[in-house]
Amino acid sequence: ASTDPAALAAPAGSRVRTEVARAEEAGRTAVVVLVDGAPVAVLALADRLRAGAVGAVTALGRLTGTAPTLLTGDNERAAGRIAEETGIVDVRAGLLPEDKAAAVRAWEAAGYRTLVVGDGVNDAPALAAAHSGIALGRVGSDLALETADAVVVRDELATVPAVVALSRRARRLVVQNLVIASLCIGALVVWDLAGQLPLPLGVAGHEGSTVLVGLNGLRLLRDAAWHRAVAAGQGPVRGGGQPSRGETW
Repeated sequence: ASTDPAALAAPAGSRVRTEVARAEEAGRTAVVVLVDGAPVAVLALADRLRAGAVGAVTALGRLTGTAPTLLTGDNERAAGRIAEETGIVDVRAGLLPEDKAAAVRAWEAAGYRTLVVGDGVNDAPALAAAHSGIALGRVGSDLALETADAVVVRDELATVPAVVALSRRARRLVVQNLVIASLCIGALVVWDLAGQLPLPLGVAGHEGSTVLVGLNGLRLLRDAAWHRAVAAGQGPVRGGGQPSRGETW
């Protein structure tokens, strides 16, 4: 398949260009098929939305406070059709793999923390350049799966905002654990400097803080933690912190 200008200049080239323009006008990606260097057919390809794409885009917008951006190699009309169906406003079409990575680096240079979601070979550079990359495992290319930081094994897009919400909860637990450990160790140090801390009590206090930190972290392994993350990804959430941008589907 090709859109070689030399082939399009042949006698049949005028009809081919007409069919290509018609396909792109309808929001399709046109592919010209050549046989022995001569155009014989024009294929009009159309992307179909994945199940849950609209809900995932909406949920990510609520969670991050910034609408997701569509980075794609498709033509502008095809990209615009997908963006309209998913509710995406910022669309960047006709991008090569290095263009996607450059867009991600530009956001990061501007102070954004970026999340990229993709499944193709062309998405791998952007996945590698982002702060966090998520690949779709069922249909994702091997290169995308190896490059991404996380993989959605069953291609359920609803899990993407849930993972974002769960990661934020994990960060809060890390902060809580640091506070718990600091207070416990600090209290023991002050006690020992100001008075006389019995060794058994010091050991018990130190090990006790470790147990508290471990138990607090284990809260993320409960089913309730995942259910809360899913609810946070679906319910009304005020945007806050650094905006997050990434590729949608």
